[in-house]
Amino acid sequence: MEGERIVAQHKKNRVSRRRVLQGAAAAAGTLPLIRAPYAFAADETIGNWPAGAKGSSVFIGVSTPLTGPYSADGEDNLKGYQLAFEHLNEGAGLVPHVPSLAGKKGVLGKKIVYKNGDTQTNPNVAVQLQTEYITQDKAIMITGCLASNEAIALEKLAQRYRVLNMVGCSGANETTGVDCQKYAFRSQPSAYMAARALAPVLGKVIGKNKKAIYLVPDYAYGHSVEQSTGEFTEKLLGWKSLGSQVYPFAKTSDYSSYLLNIANSGADVFVNVAFGGEAVASCKQAKQFGILDKMKMVVPNISAFQGKELGPEIMGGVYGTMDFWWTLSETNPLAKIFVDTFYAKFKYRPSWPAHIAYTQTMVWADAVTRAKTFDPRKVIAALEAGHKLQMPLGEVWYRKEDHQQVRAVPVVVGKTKAEMRNDDDLFKIVGLTPGPEVMPPDFLGCKMPTNA
Repeated sequence: MEGERIVAQHKKNRVSRRRVLQGAAAAAGTLPLIRAPYAFAADETIGNWPAGAKGSSVFIGVSTPLTGPYSADGEDNLKGYQLAFEHLNEGAGLVPHVPSLAGKKGVLGKKIVYKNGDTQTNPNVAVQLQTEYITQDKAIMITGCLASNEAIALEKLAQRYRVLNMVGCSGANETTGVDCQKYAFRSQPSAYMAARALAPVLGKVIGKNKKAIYLVPDYAYGHSVEQSTGEFTEKLLGWKSLGSQVYPFAKTSDYSSYLLNIANSGADVFVNVAFGGEAVASCKQAKQFGILDKMKMVVPNISAFQGKELGPEIMGGVYGTMDFWWTLSETNPLAKIFVDTFYAKFKYRPSWPAHIAYTQTMVWADAVTRAKTFDPRKVIAALEAGHKLQMPLGEVWYRKEDHQQVRAVPVVVGKTKAEMRNDDDLFKIVGLTPGPEVMPPDFLGCKMPTNA
């Protein structure tokens, strides 16, 4: 049977899975070695401190994909940074609601200036951009990315230069797991967190003992999401994986051969791990292949504009998770401030990459203000202290052990056309799982560097 052939091929592929994951997670290690020109041993100098904070402003290096398969999410991410910098400089938005920042303009009295570069959804380009920002612009902090291979590469770059990195968007477990870095902090839920929040909901709406098959981009994020989703659906629901169809990340727009195998697999559930433009294209093709008529589709991590680009005809009834969804503004006053001010500036309701950019920047500014310095060692200590802040998701803080933000995980379902109240009302939040309930106790293999 075709389904048995796919399972056999999947078992063969799994033999090298650990090697694939290790290679993807270590992508930054294949980049040219950049020797940092700083003397880390001296207490008075580390990274770009104090040189980068001597003037009336501080520079932040931003790198988001404006071209490539994740470009739509990257545009949203960049707008979140732009709004955060504007609000910090003007003392507006959420600033009056953060105790350490209330009544202040700038961060420690300094204006934020920034540059953004297009990473093209390519880690090599991201490293080149941020290296320039660090060495030429004296960036006091770097941030921004959409793909986990970008995130992991920039974490290692920040560690090498001793410059703080507030990771942009990254769902791979490795980001705060085996590739965790002292100088990097991640707010997006890991694949583990998302899967742990999603699985119980899938059990209620789809049922137990189902057969699932996966479409997976071949890099750290894709394998991480497949592994964690499989772990919790098998452990909690008794689902059986019929394997995965692994496609080359950012190198194809035709998923026909992979979807044909999925269509013939005999699965009950199609788990589409593709993200961004790849998710949109693969979902459209899955509809054409008739997959969505005979299988329930699950998208573990729904990208920013997937709902709008595919519409309720495809996304209606599809379950997944998001970092944030704008209807939280109907119940959370701080989410309302964020959504309303974003809408006023950009004329659409923000998606979750903008939320990550905005809130992580606010958390960074709070830590700097509490530390009373831009010295990254003291800012890291302030972030590691477990200080709790009220944000659009509720209470958030960072774990010292792996630098993963403890925060709620929204589980959503796509609305049908009849359920939508407006063009942006594409999803319903069906669960908001508290962070402590879905955090891995073993820190996903993180061994935090102890050197300054």
